[in-house]
Amino acid sequence: QVQLVESGGGLVQAGGSLRLSCAASGRTFDSYAMGWFRQAPGKEREFVAAISWSGDNTNYADSVKGRFTISRDNAKNTAYLQMNSLKPEDTAVYYCAADYGGLGYRREIMEYDYRGQGTQVTVSS
Repeated sequence: QVQLVESGGGLVQAGGSLRLSCAASGRTFDSYAMGWFRQAPGKEREFVAAISWSGDNTNYADSVKGRFTISRDNAKNTAYLQMNSLKPEDTAVYYCAADYGGLGYRREIMEYDYRGQGTQVTVSS
């Protein structure tokens, strides 16, 4: 069993930055690929970024490529999402998810084994 807790969300102006964290319980964090997803009001949940268990492979949605960076620190059991040049359309609840043995290619949250409760990101114009 893995528990995931997101943090770092908040209110930021357009053009600003935020760093989200996803803290995982358990001793096998480095066995899981990690993904970030988001869901805006009235919209379906969408893929944002993913990273392999080793950190060697990353994958991004076109909408965030060049602005967001996913990373992980296996010693701290934590994954991160650095978000720069934020836009109002980035406003959403952001979720992290864990995929056992994954290589960071999965883009559907239902393919992940565990997910967190989410953290709100609001970008004002």
